[in-house]
Amino acid sequence: MKKRKKKVLLFFTSIFALAISTFYFSSKKENLNLDHISLDNWKDTPASSFRKDQMRFERVRNAYQAKEVYVKRLLTSKGFNSFYYDLFLRAFKHEEVLEVWIKTKNTSEYQLLKSFDFCRSSGSLGPKRMEGDRQIPEGFYRISHFNPKSNFLLSLKVNYPNVSDVILSDATSPGSDIYVHGGCQTTGCIPLTNDKIQELYLLAVEAHEEGKSIPIHIFPTKKFEENLDEDDEHFSFWENLKPGFDFFEENKKLPTFKVNSEGEYTIQN
Repeated sequence: MKKRKKKVLLFFTSIFALAISTFYFSSKKENLNLDHISLDNWKDTPASSFRKDQMRFERVRNAYQAKEVYVKRLLTSKGFNSFYYDLFLRAFKHEEVLEVWIKTKNTSEYQLLKSFDFCRSSGSLGPKRMEGDRQIPEGFYRISHFNPKSNFLLSLKVNYPNVSDVILSDATSPGSDIYVHGGCQTTGCIPLTNDKIQELYLLAVEAHEEGKSIPIHIFPTKKFEENLDEDDEHFSFWENLKPGFDFFEENKKLPTFKVNSEGEYTIQN
């Protein structure tokens, strides 16, 4: 019996060691690949007033110290040679992934820069409709605030409730304070871990322009037909989201929306 227990213990120990080594070397491989990317053609641009303001905060300075060179190499690997770009975020709840899309300011088509896995998720597929339902919202949003003093290191606020949510959600308590943030806890937000939020926050700071905000679209899934139940109470809402998803998939351009009196999104372009 003791020999059997010892064999079982050795088996699980070896599996754990293999998992750790696989993670380590896959992460190291990515970094090594980026380490070989030259920054000789990188063009430094004057820091915006927004970046200067953000750099007053220690956590933002730490993010730049930890991630600036890596982010520059990442951008260079995609054909960008400066912090002169537009950013678009797209999240999928079923797949638990946040995509970062980017384009130069003189073009209209986005390309995928990187994807981040959620560290954790909460709630179920379906929109957020009231305070305390633990739901991650679904719909078409924008980043409305940068929080360099977040309880979860750094965070980017989603402008929930938007115009559609105000019409369709609980009239007195629709909920609020939805963020993409660090750490690994959530009751309706999207946590990415501290390491990943440093990258994303830096990218967002550099993309921020006065009077403009970064769009973020949140969908239940990438595969509407496969993963969504036609008998679900939210199916008509999901059908209303799909044209916006399809438009970007086909054109790699952002759709323009209006919201009608029923809270439905209508594409204008």
